[in-house]
Amino acid sequence: MTIYDELVARGLIAQVTDEEEIKDLVNNGKATFYIGFDPTADSLHVGHFMALCLMKRLQMAGNKPIALIGGGTAMVGDPSGRSDMRQMMTQETIQHNCDCFKKQMERFIDFSDGKALMVNNGDWLLGLNYVDFLREIGPHFSVNRMLTAECYKQRMEKGLSFLEFNYMLMQSYDFYMLYQKYGCNLQFGGDDQWSNMLGGTELIRRKLGKNACAMTITLLLNSEGKKMGKTQSGAVWLDPNKTSPFDFYQYWRNVADADVLKCIRMLTFLPLEQIDEMDKWEGSQLNQAKEILAYELTALVHGEEEAKKAQEGARALFSAGNAANMPSTTLAAEDFQDGAIDLISLLCKAGLVTSRSEGRRAIEQGGVSVDGEKITDIRYNVKKEDITEEGLVVKRGKKKFMKICL
Repeated sequence: MTIYDELVARGLIAQVTDEEEIKDLVNNGKATFYIGFDPTADSLHVGHFMALCLMKRLQMAGNKPIALIGGGTAMVGDPSGRSDMRQMMTQETIQHNCDCFKKQMERFIDFSDGKALMVNNGDWLLGLNYVDFLREIGPHFSVNRMLTAECYKQRMEKGLSFLEFNYMLMQSYDFYMLYQKYGCNLQFGGDDQWSNMLGGTELIRRKLGKNACAMTITLLLNSEGKKMGKTQSGAVWLDPNKTSPFDFYQYWRNVADADVLKCIRMLTFLPLEQIDEMDKWEGSQLNQAKEILAYELTALVHGEEEAKKAQEGARALFSAGNAANMPSTTLAAEDFQDGAIDLISLLCKAGLVTSRSEGRRAIEQGGVSVDGEKITDIRYNVKKEDITEEGLVVKRGKKKFMKICL
């Protein structure tokens, strides 16, 4: 099976400009391709996960990835899929975020010996002369056509700023520059980026008389049509300091039955033959599939050792097994008053609730237990002597728990 056929079989491809040309490039290791990442935070998140996996797959097939960090475009902000304008960032913040991205990307992409590149579009965008840019690039874009682009429609309802309106030109210019500097002949992106990507291929054709291709990746949506990678408390990050390996594991362990096989097919590197067999699984076998999904993805992001710890910790929660690898919170002397800590404070300290009012509701609704005993009294106190050397397990709901240690 060719790499292109595998991408199709895994359900990763949404739209392509020229299928035969793209097949020839990727199947024969002739693609120098790029995916853009705007550094709007100091960590990548699950929303970037599919792009990183795609880069890894194509590099393994002999193609050369370029990770384009949007140090320039981040100064503007992509309006795609947004109802409001992004906050402006300083260049120092953008550079810090870029540095964080590279460390995380190195788990997926081999940057050694020129096998892949990381470049920053700030290198060519930030020094542009505005009038020269308008004269060189502006004539090749129709405003009427731009206004029909999907990426602008949602923002048009509430008001699209001229700042954001320039984003398509900037992304198109990126592809144009990457083609000239590095021979980049293929761009990948989310399906919501299609209009911007076509702008790039058209600019290369008009300015250079050359053919470049674009392909969009299927967005990772759950069975309800919502983007995956968010929880009630926010995004699921790849940085272990923002989302612990255990919480990352638990996110995938808890996906809906309807989504687990799709996620395994799109995100893991398990052989398709093995996944095809798993398609027949049902009932309790789906729990096994979820464990496989969670383990494989946690190992990809955090390594085998952390994946094993997370798996053992999760299993320990639902069995009488060793709880050594449960996530834990350590209390200090100042957390106690008169040798005790109230349960609401303990829930907040353990990160099982985000506020005291949320903690109060969880207790009143019977959703909190301490060492297996359900607690419904909001005035309940945990005494210092109740916390043994093995720790004290506090649960909220069926799937959130924490071992409390001294």
